[in-house]
Amino acid sequence: MDSQDDLSKFLISRRAKLDLEQAGLPDYGGRRRVPGLRREEVALLAGMSSEYYKRLERGNAKGVSEAVVEGVSRALQLDEAERSYLYELIRSANAGAHPGRGRPTRKTQVSSSLQQTIDAMSTVPVFVQNGRLDAVATNRLGRALFSEMFDGSLQPVNAARFVFLDARAQSFYQDWEANTRQIVALLRAEAGRAPYDRQLSDLVGELSTRSDLFRKLWGAHDVREHRTGIKSIHHPVVGDLDLSYLALDLASDRTLQMLVFSAEPGSASHDGLQLLANWADTHNAGFKANDSATTNLINGN
Repeated sequence: MDSQDDLSKFLISRRAKLDLEQAGLPDYGGRRRVPGLRREEVALLAGMSSEYYKRLERGNAKGVSEAVVEGVSRALQLDEAERSYLYELIRSANAGAHPGRGRPTRKTQVSSSLQQTIDAMSTVPVFVQNGRLDAVATNRLGRALFSEMFDGSLQPVNAARFVFLDARAQSFYQDWEANTRQIVALLRAEAGRAPYDRQLSDLVGELSTRSDLFRKLWGAHDVREHRTGIKSIHHPVVGDLDLSYLALDLASDRTLQMLVFSAEPGSASHDGLQLLANWADTHNAGFKANDSATTNLINGN
């Protein structure tokens, strides 16, 4: 992935989303050849010269200060996820001559102590993923909840591959289209953090080749954080579930994120989750065998 090109296209895409009214600028009429604000208008709002902003939008991030980033973020009305992404793009563009410097390693397994902790959380599904959305670890109930994702031939098990390349995902996620947008926005954010991750580049290339929808959404340059919300799914064993999720960054490894799912007590989803737990208990031996195979495949053994 080209950090300078991504920086350029991201800024252009954010500029195109704003109109004069949203930006608080007067509209003197006249025909505008492109949607959104002009470069000169963004520069004015950001408090910099037009030439400086044009250079930045071409992907030249050399010498860009924090004040400049804050000015551009304010002018383009970026949210927190977009602002963080812009910082990462500028950092990566400046480090372009040294692509290996400071490159984080994306884990594909967790420590035994963390797995023990996850397993002890037996009443809620737990799913640990890295920035590429590879499934790194689950507890028994988490494995049962996402059994369709794990029941496939593609390795490593990956949420983006499941959503875009597995037809079952469209019935599994009750709001499949919203999930496709979320998945792409998460991968976009990861691309900003790790532009030289070869496995991420390969994943994006595979999805772009095999899914027209992914290719379209990837070109929108939207980014998003994955912190809390509701997942509405149709599980093949227990039916419809509306689950709250909480995403936690692991202090022991910042490249991993733990998703914890729960249902409102007394709800139909709570009863369904209990049924799923009972089903998972009866399939415990099969899960253990599958988990061992999956772990070996993820680690390349």
